Amino acid sequence: MTAANAYAAQSKTSQLAPFNFERREPGPHDVQIEILYCGICHSDIHQVRDEWGGSIYPMVPGHEIVGRITSIGAEVKNFKVGELAGIGCFVDSCRTCPNCLANEEQYCDNGMTGTYNGRDKEGNPTYGGYSTQIVVDEKYTLHVSENLPIEGVGPLLCAGITTYSPLRHWNIGKGHKVAIVGLGGLGHMGVKFAASFGAEVTVLSTSTSKKNDALALGADHFAVTKDADTMKSLQGSFDFILNTVSAQHDYNDYLNLLNLNGTMVVVGVPPQPSIVGAFNLIGKRRSLAGSLIGGIKQTQEMLDYCAEHGIVSDVEVIKADYINEAYERILKSDVKYRFVIDIASMK
Repeated sequence: MTAANAYAAQSKTSQLAPFNFERREPGPHDVQIEILYCGICHSDIHQVRDEWGGSIYPMVPGHEIVGRITSIGAEVKNFKVGELAGIGCFVDSCRTCPNCLANEEQYCDNGMTGTYNGRDKEGNPTYGGYSTQIVVDEKYTLHVSENLPIEGVGPLLCAGITTYSPLRHWNIGKGHKVAIVGLGGLGHMGVKFAASFGAEVTVLSTSTSKKNDALALGADHFAVTKDADTMKSLQGSFDFILNTVSAQHDYNDYLNLLNLNGTMVVVGVPPQPSIVGAFNLIGKRRSLAGSLIGGIKQTQEMLDYCAEHGIVSDVEVIKADYINEAYERILKSDVKYRFVIDIASMK
């Protein structure tokens, strides 16, 4: 067993505070990683505060993990001690269902094992990346390039793959007119990828103050969704909309912006269901779809693409004792665009 320092929530109403526990010794197929940086995802807040139900305490959040391998099991073939590695949103799956066999482990028929707030095959709770160490099967571990600034890599393992995957699935590229709804942790990665793939990108935001950032990130256009005339003028304009917003909003407002056969993919998770009018779908054969992160194979593909094209998340690096304040700032959309914890500050 290896001692790990961490930050954990003891209940849905408690703040995160220092917590010590032990990681298992690496098994034959495991890699042990000294965590260097871990991003803070909005879903960390939802789960810490039990807003989705079923939270397990004490909870050590964090699934945007980058670190250096310190030990490997005897049968590990694809990783070496000293290499950089990443861990994303899950650390296991059944491995035998059709989705797992198709490299879509995130859709495992028997349920993937979350990096935190889950239970492993022995029934033990999983603890995430707000900690100094982690031990994971090499099958669920990712190679990280030494050529990228590693503080910006962690969020790629959630915000990055969450936006990369649907853009790739719907084959977005040159000739497509794409709208990104929201310019936060997810949205800013959606802009970077869609622009890199060659699409014409418009950012749709409630905040006029985000225009300059949107254009700097690679967007071609910017529109304020609070302006009724602007929204009317954009009706039927887009082939594809990536909706990253987790605040409550009306999907119908955005479906009307799709052209014939257009698709809106939802990756944000608002607190309440949105009522969708049938005519907004059938009028132009529009589609409303969802997407959940990506499998290990595609996540590695995304990391390799980012290394080749120099893409990382825009981050604000913080010390561990700032986590609770960072949570409050996230709820106020006061971050550009992802908080990342310097795990050295936990030692």
